[in-house]
Order: sequence, then C-alpha cells, then structure tokens
Amino acid sequence: MAYSDDAGPDKLGATKVDLGDCGMAQAAMLLGDRWTLLVVREALYGVTRFDSMKTDLGLPRSVLSNRLKRLTDAGVLIKRPYREPGQRARHQYVLTPMGVDLALPLIALMQWGDKHIRKTAPAAAIVERRTGAPLMAGLAKSDGAPVELRNAQFRIG
Repeated sequence: MAYSDDAGPDKLGATKVDLGDCGMAQAAMLLGDRWTLLVVREALYGVTRFDSMKTDLGLPRSVLSNRLKRLTDAGVLIKRPYREPGQRARHQYVLTPMGVDLALPLIALMQWGDKHIRKTAPAAAIVERRTGAPLMAGLAKSDGAPVELRNAQFRIG
C-alpha cells in the first residue's frame, strides 16, 4: 500500500484502472455526497422513517426523497409499508444485505474522522456487544486474522 512512508514518484505508464472497472469509483458514484452517506448512517442507527430522517438530518424533503429513491433503486434500501393507528400508510426504509455491508466502510470512515478531524470526544463508538470493549475497523485475512496496513498492497489486474 503506498502511503507517505514509502510513496515514491508516480510510475509513468503504470497500469490504469478504468473508473468503470473500479469498485471504489463505482461506490463513490453512488454514495459520494454527504446526504447519501448520512441517510445510510441513519438507517444503520435504526432510523428508518422519512420524517425521523428529515428531522435528524435537517435536510429538505426533496433532497431526502431523491437520496432515498437512489438508494432504493440501487438495492441499498427497501421500502416497507407501515401504518400508525388512525394514520395513512407510509413507508420506512430498511437496509438490505447490500446496505448492511456498508457498515464496515462507514465505520472505518467514522473512525478516520474521529481520529483526524474531530476536536472533541466522539459522539458514537463501535463496541463489542458482550463486553463493551471498543472495536476498530481494519484489514483481515479470509480466516479473520488481522493484517497491518503496511503489509497490504493494491494489486492491479
């Protein structure tokens, strides 16, 4: 993995990864604005109703509607009807397995922000359910054994 400790000069003619073939680029195209990420964050926190999301995030109705439609069309969320007694039917927006898989990258993003951007104590943490011990996002082998970033690299092709 190239980072500040070992980054050399750019390699002229290095293998180019087309944006259409890059999972990171494709994810950025779907999730790459703050409102979309924050809508997914709300769903991960268990907030699934339109009005609750709108109140929590403080964004315009049209922006929330647009982001929910995009995430639903992409398969990140599904719409489920519900009805409060005496009220009309409404929808809640629930994470699909694809949406739940966003938890780890968003936890990593949160932990990066807590480490490098926040000036105060974090508002939320990820802890082990049984013990309450803090957890950190990281790299692991397929058997679950942790791997340090300095021992990883991008392999193109």
